[in-house]
Amino acid sequence: MPISLEPADIRILTALQRDGRLTNQALAGEVGLSTSPCWRRVRQFEESGVIHSYMAVLDRRKIGLGVLAFIRVKIDSHSETEAEAFARDVMGLDEVVACYSIAGDADFLLQVVSRDLDTYADFAMKVVRRLPRIKEMQTTFVLKEVKPFRGFPIGNAG
Repeated sequence: MPISLEPADIRILTALQRDGRLTNQALAGEVGLSTSPCWRRVRQFEESGVIHSYMAVLDRRKIGLGVLAFIRVKIDSHSETEAEAFARDVMGLDEVVACYSIAGDADFLLQVVSRDLDTYADFAMKVVRRLPRIKEMQTTFVLKEVKPFRGFPIGNAG
């Protein structure tokens, strides 16, 4: 169940999505609160799971991951057991940076990174294609990241 966000909460979450390394003092100054109430709100967000981690956003190309692709996967069966087994298998694949169970003409959408096309082809054919339960897979390559994910639109929530 979504929580109700006050304007100060929206400012805090927006600022932390932009820079998770802000000190409490800098955050409080940016959002217009004193340090104690700001710290309490952040702690509440962490304890309730609204904020579940802090991380650095890396430039994939600068670390040698030049290929970004999406793989649409259909599995053999639509049973819950089969879907859970496929999800478990995917969790162990480092190249899969995100996986979504989807509605429509496929069952899962995998977001995959790779060094280059040859490395991607090896991964797709020798790893993904050989996972049990796969009926069909289709790859879409990203040519250009127009608007990569940078955070949720907090002001539109609720």
